[in-house]
Amino acid sequence: MIYAIYVLIAFSVFFALAGVVGMLRMPDAFCRMQSSTNIATFGMLGVIIGGILYSLCILDLNWGFAIKLFCLGVFYIVTNPIAGHAIAKAGYHHGVETVEMVCDKYGEDME
Repeated sequence: MIYAIYVLIAFSVFFALAGVVGMLRMPDAFCRMQSSTNIATFGMLGVIIGGILYSLCILDLNWGFAIKLFCLGVFYIVTNPIAGHAIAKAGYHHGVETVEMVCDKYGEDME
């Protein structure tokens, strides 16, 4: 079971590393924000699931800790994409510079 915890943490490290590379290589703020949202969502997801497994297997069925981590994971998965969308919408309204957009449905709805 300890190997499953290691795999989940490696999963998180991979997504965090990929997100950092994406933040460095993306051309504009909106693309970089998508990479940072990936870091926050998928990077923490593996750590939280690994923590749940750790609390149940290594800490001799510490259910209170596992339930707290599960609630934290659900809250994190629900709120992080919403927060990223709200920040992107605010950036769009304030005229953050972007590379050429192929499709701008949000701008069409605002007119």
